[in-house]
Amino acid sequence: MSTQPVRVVRHPDGVVELLLDDPGRGNALDLPTAEALRDATAGITADPGGAVLLRAVGGNFCVGGDLRAFAGRGADTSSYVHAVATAAHEAVRALHELPVPVVAAVRGAAAGGGIGLALAGDLVLAARSARFRLAYTAIGLTPDCGASWVLQRLLGPRRAADLILTNRVLTGEDAERWGLVSRVVEDDELDDTAYRTAAELAAGSAPALRAAKDLLRAGAEAPLKDHLAAEARSIAALAGGPQAQSAMESFLAARSRGRAPSTPPKEAAPQSVS
Repeated sequence: MSTQPVRVVRHPDGVVELLLDDPGRGNALDLPTAEALRDATAGITADPGGAVLLRAVGGNFCVGGDLRAFAGRGADTSSYVHAVATAAHEAVRALHELPVPVVAAVRGAAAGGGIGLALAGDLVLAARSARFRLAYTAIGLTPDCGASWVLQRLLGPRRAADLILTNRVLTGEDAERWGLVSRVVEDDELDDTAYRTAAELAAGSAPALRAAKDLLRAGAEAPLKDHLAAEARSIAALAGGPQAQSAMESFLAARSRGRAPSTPPKEAAPQSVS
């Protein structure tokens, strides 16, 4: 059994797993865990593979900050919590800035900082057992791990305020309906589905996926005119490269082989993705 609260597992297919591995504490964030998470993501940044899979061992994804570690420190409490938040924030920022796709798999509780950590994924898969609750104001605190930043962008200001101020609980299905997660899967399918998703991304076109992530990040803030120009530059640069040329030729050849030679198709299928 591992004694490390956070582990990195590199797979031959290009998937790099970032594992929260302290199930006995619900993968809570105390200072050693936050620093281990920071260090692990720094190592992934140096070599992210083809895709990153963020998941947790045990019945809960991450219950947020470890209140047992926070409480009882008296005058040192503020400095301790600041250190935990700072280390965790470095990890969240590193995940957001990775050039490769990040898939997050959430089961059980995702609370407090655990929500901000999960939402660092480009794709977030939630088990039906998942329960999302910010819970900060219920214990006299405010959001961290980027929650107050990302929730407004995902859900809009009204729903973000609802979650943050009222501490309401969202089920996995609620989270899918609200747009908080990409999709919900059955609990016993979560790990396989998340890994398969990450492996498919790792096997995809690395230049295209990286460029698409760049466009998604820039598009959240850029004016439409500027973003359209960036899209044109990106697709043109990729289209002239050998990988896209080969992929387009393979696609057209496969479409051609699938048609009966003597029977033209009723309706021409599109041969473009733009």
